[in-house]
Amino acid sequence: MFDKAGKNKIASILVPVGLLVGLAAGSAHADGHAKYVTSSSGEGVKTGYGECWRGIGGTGAGNCGDAAPAKMMDGDADGDGVPDSKDRCPNTPRGVLVDADGCPRDSDGDGVPDYKDNCPGTPAGAKVDPKGCQIMANMVINTTADHFDFDSAVLKPKMKAELDTVVNKVQASRGDEMLEVIGHTDSTGPDAYNQGLSERRAQAAADYLIDQGLNGSRITVKGMGESVPVADNGTSEGRAMNRRVEVVTK
Repeated sequence: MFDKAGKNKIASILVPVGLLVGLAAGSAHADGHAKYVTSSSGEGVKTGYGECWRGIGGTGAGNCGDAAPAKMMDGDADGDGVPDSKDRCPNTPRGVLVDADGCPRDSDGDGVPDYKDNCPGTPAGAKVDPKGCQIMANMVINTTADHFDFDSAVLKPKMKAELDTVVNKVQASRGDEMLEVIGHTDSTGPDAYNQGLSERRAQAAADYLIDQGLNGSRITVKGMGESVPVADNGTSEGRAMNRRVEVVTK
């Protein structure tokens, strides 16, 4: 049906097609064991049957497209912007500003984080309550102005004046002080007796503070007897200084 020229034209078309098919088959089945597939990276890949197909000119069997396990990414459980591996305060509430260690900021350095601090800008070194508000510092009553008489729990005028200072400082404070009044004695007399005497001295001071308007529910008393001297009990001056009351704030 075709003339010679027509047959030659068809042959010229089919030969390249056959060549391409043969090359493709050869690249996929070069021998009975190693199978090849060309890829843009030259790396091997696995077939759906788990067979290793090596890229021509690639790295060969042993690297058949298996990626190395991905390194586990560092999380940020509390969402503060500091990765868990570096977060020293891993349970910071959401939205709280933190420092480089992931801990809530404490701008005034009073030990109360900013998000809980009702009194920001407290002076450095100031004593504060749990809300970050400044409270009065501890005071020792009657070691300089006056002292209790021997075997007495009666407050003297100068001692009352120092307790008035406590009252004024507490009332002027922005914080909520808890006061502990601690009584002491010198070493004269039996330990058990001195323990009771120290408690009576503490109670006398506490009663005076309450009478001046302080909240009694925020005042506790404690006696230390002769166990915590601040001066030498071997001299009369030292014993007088040991007959004292301390007011401690919390």
